[in-house]
Amino acid sequence: MGSLRMTGKAPCAALPESSCAYLLQELKMIWDEVGQEENERERILEELEQECQEVYRRKVNSANMSRIQLHQALAESEAEFTNLLLSLGERSFPGRPEKMTGTLREQLNSITPALQEMQMRKEARLKQFMEVQTEIQRIASEIAGCPENEVITVNQEDLSLKKLDEHQSELQRLKREKSDRLCKVEEYKVLIHNYAKIMGMDPSKILSNVHTSLLDGASDQQTKNISDDILIKLNTMVRQLQEEKRHRMDKLHSLGKALTNLWNILDTTMEERRPYGEIKIYLMTSGSSMLGIGSLTLETIQKIESEVQRLDHLKASKMKELFMIKQTEIKEICKKSHMDMPYQTEMHKIMDMIMSGDVDHDDLLKTMDGYIYKVKEEATSRKEIMDKVEKWMASCDEERWLEEYSRDERRYSISRGAHRHLKRAERARIIVNKIPGLVELLLAKTQMWEQERKKVFYYDELPLLAMLKDYMLTLQEKEEEKYRQRENKKVQTQLVRRHENSFILRPNTSCSRPTSRGFNTSPGSSTMWSSRLSNMVEQPSADNSSAEKDMHIRKVRNKSMQSTLGNNRSISISYEDKTPSLSTIKQGISPI
Repeated sequence: MGSLRMTGKAPCAALPESSCAYLLQELKMIWDEVGQEENERERILEELEQECQEVYRRKVNSANMSRIQLHQALAESEAEFTNLLLSLGERSFPGRPEKMTGTLREQLNSITPALQEMQMRKEARLKQFMEVQTEIQRIASEIAGCPENEVITVNQEDLSLKKLDEHQSELQRLKREKSDRLCKVEEYKVLIHNYAKIMGMDPSKILSNVHTSLLDGASDQQTKNISDDILIKLNTMVRQLQEEKRHRMDKLHSLGKALTNLWNILDTTMEERRPYGEIKIYLMTSGSSMLGIGSLTLETIQKIESEVQRLDHLKASKMKELFMIKQTEIKEICKKSHMDMPYQTEMHKIMDMIMSGDVDHDDLLKTMDGYIYKVKEEATSRKEIMDKVEKWMASCDEERWLEEYSRDERRYSISRGAHRHLKRAERARIIVNKIPGLVELLLAKTQMWEQERKKVFYYDELPLLAMLKDYMLTLQEKEEEKYRQRENKKVQTQLVRRHENSFILRPNTSCSRPTSRGFNTSPGSSTMWSSRLSNMVEQPSADNSSAEKDMHIRKVRNKSMQSTLGNNRSISISYEDKTPSLSTIKQGISPI
């Protein structure tokens, strides 16, 4: 009101028509003309003043809000600028004034270009961070072997070049690690390809079993898996292939050596060896550089193995023949030396090993030659004894012949060849007389041989010492029997002579035929003399053999017939002829 009243005192000519004071002056003139009451005037003027204050207040508030917004915008711009400087790692920006002067709008307009420049730098820096982190995540996922499922988030609080350099350093490290891993993967792939080609395998199938991204035809967009797990699997696969290749090489070497040995043993022709000529190359190579493609395939090994098996069967038959030849040689040596067949168990084992293919040709030859050498050595050590045994056997044969000859009643008859039998009988008596000494010598040498070798000397599976001792006992019994027979013969001879003497000295009562009884005896008397002589001959002990009894009966019977004829001279001559032979046999008991 005061302002309105003050304005009312001013001259009308000085106030413009559009001003509030002019309008108030005009209102006052109207009220004066109308006669408006003073109270009413005061009320209206108060309302006008309130309305004016409201309008001014709104304007002031609006202006204040604009100022506040400018202050806030300026503060936000400064704060954003500061944050951008901090996030980008920069201390200052050349385009920003150091001191802010002028109105708020001027200050805001001065900082806006620098702020926009910093924002553009931030966007560019953020893009760099995004690219670097994306590449890091991609390589890290390849190394880790996991898919890129995580969303990349860039820390906008720190977009400094230092942090970017750290990310780029990390990226370079990952790239180098990736390159190293890719080199290892390529090395493994090359090794797998080489091993697969040598052994006739499919390398793509082997690599796909490890991971599909390892195939050469895989898509470029497909993430390469170069994780530790893949490298371990590749390393394991390479080791398995290397082990398989070494196993096949060893098998091929062993088969090649076996095949070469079989060729040499069986004298295989070059025509038969030609399909397997490359085996020699494989045997001379220790690595895989000289091995060709498909040289270690299962088909090749099976082919060589089949050939080795075929030759093994052939070798087994040949070795069996060789074994039989050597065994026959041992049997012949044993047969000639009358030895038992040694090494029976060992030879059965060798035969079983030959049939199973577990014995080598050289080992068989060495073993059998060793057996032959030992058998020959034992046969040589037995030779001296065996020579004497053969001599003893021959002497025994002569002894048996002499016994048969002595039992022959016609040995003194005049027949063709009788003189040769007499000469042989004399030689046989000489040989038989030497038998006891020969047997004693054999006993001594056999005992010495057994003591030296600490084993029994067998002759055709019988102990030689036992045979010699039995023979000595038999010889002793024969000598005792001969002695008893000589004693009995002496007694019989004395009886016969006594009877003859009594017959000769008896007086002759017949005058007509004095000599008829000397030459012609009746059948009854002849039978009586024969029975008496038989009874006399049967008096020796029952130990005599039937053949010896028959021989003695025939001798005594001949003597009795001669005595009945009165030929005393012939009886005495016959007795004297027989006596030297018996004495000779008795004298032959002593060893020569």
